Amino acid sequence: MTAAPSPWWRGAAVYQVYVRSFRDGNGDGQGDFAGLISKLDYIASLGVDAIWLSPIHPSPNRDWGYDVADYDGVHPDYGTLQDFAALAEAAHARGLKIILDEVLAHTSDEHAWFAASRDGDKQDWYVWADPRDDGTVPNNWLSVFGGPAWSYQPARRQYYHHKFLRQQPKLNWMQPQAREAALSVLDTWLGRGVDGFRLDVANAFLHDTALRDNPAIPAAGRGPQEWSAAANMQRHLNDSNLEENRALLDVVRRRVEAFDDRFVFGEFSEEFERSGCYLDSATGLHAGYNFALLYATDAAAIRDHLQTLARFPDHWPCIAFSNHDVTRTASRFGEASARVMLALLATLRGTILLYQGEELGLPEVTLRRDQLKDPVGDLYYPLFKGRDGCRTPMPWDAQAPNLGFGSGTPWLPPGEAHAALAVSQQESDPASALAYTRALMGARKAHPALHHGELTLLEGPLAFVRDSGAERIVCVFNLGEHAITQALPGPVQPLAFGTGESGVVGTTLTLGPRSAFFGLLQGL
Repeated sequence: MTAAPSPWWRGAAVYQVYVRSFRDGNGDGQGDFAGLISKLDYIASLGVDAIWLSPIHPSPNRDWGYDVADYDGVHPDYGTLQDFAALAEAAHARGLKIILDEVLAHTSDEHAWFAASRDGDKQDWYVWADPRDDGTVPNNWLSVFGGPAWSYQPARRQYYHHKFLRQQPKLNWMQPQAREAALSVLDTWLGRGVDGFRLDVANAFLHDTALRDNPAIPAAGRGPQEWSAAANMQRHLNDSNLEENRALLDVVRRRVEAFDDRFVFGEFSEEFERSGCYLDSATGLHAGYNFALLYATDAAAIRDHLQTLARFPDHWPCIAFSNHDVTRTASRFGEASARVMLALLATLRGTILLYQGEELGLPEVTLRRDQLKDPVGDLYYPLFKGRDGCRTPMPWDAQAPNLGFGSGTPWLPPGEAHAALAVSQQESDPASALAYTRALMGARKAHPALHHGELTLLEGPLAFVRDSGAERIVCVFNLGEHAITQALPGPVQPLAFGTGESGVVGTTLTLGPRSAFFGLLQGL
């Protein structure tokens, strides 16, 4: 009997498009569907399998699309539903799947559901609570974006909960009708032909209905400050990350699987194991990812996460070093490390997520305060300048106005340093990061071990073996500034898609700074 084929997403490469910053097709300074359609051939040329779109729904843009005002439509800045249908059709014609970023744990305060929760027929669709006797907030829950996670609404003389901005009220997934309304959003868009979803904060659907305080994290156990230092002083065990969240993820997956050949993966921002990030795809979402690699700055942090993943062999991970929320990879690890980080991304086990511009080795852009659009950057500047530095317009043409993004003034300024790294500069350069990305994507598809094989860590700073049947490939990475030696598990035949300087004597590899080596293990 012939074995059933693996689902398309297992080992796939997904290209993340931040729509507002990708390509402006009509000159209004905002990226849009028309602009994206014009660049589909470029995306297909990378050798990826799918496109993950940042949220496309109408939004007042308090948090740039992550505050949805209407799940049924698309943001007018991007186009119409007909324009989206044309995008999906054009992508599918090129063999590219379309994945939507769905934000279902909360909505905008301008959503009709929330209006009906304030003074209509959806009184319990959001998380409401009475104030304490002195009018203060119901408990100690803190917002990720700073301050109490509660805002007072005079119309109800109650507080509503928001894990992020006060304009992002928490949807009450404990309420059956509210939960069904959220799940129906998935049905709607699957019916319109999308191929799957990335679920925003998939750890945050449920909350403790007793509204118990979050416990404090002892000072000695607190990590580096990120965004809101105060919120990182408590473990978020009751405002989100409930163990019951795991069973809910299975409900979501089964809803998606009612449609053939679809994919759903989730973002887990905290309490990864507790909230269900590492479940196997038979009991949770198809895949999950978290911030461990998005915040990593060295080989030790990466190895630590790979060791964690090894504890959950039945879990299928999504792998990302860069996205719209974090400092770009090339800036965290150094611009000279862009190629080796691409090599690492392309050869890890899982479904890989490549953020727009990562294939060009783009660094973070430094913006003035008056140029910022991100509410988090505005709040914490200059200690933390927000997320706009990784969201600036894609550089298409070094010689064109706005680096080819569009004719109108872009919503964020293009990065001056990006001109030298524009697509136009790299397309004809066989030594460019862009050319290397295409080679890596080709190698990932050509070698079953890299595409869907198992991963076994080796002793050393950062080395592992990928194996599938008779094919075993050893992968070694040097993220440092000095050459290293690595003991190999056997004789190897070097493969052509390594980067940097390397040499093998017997079973000892010498690998130069910021380099990657790949070798086919022989006779094993």
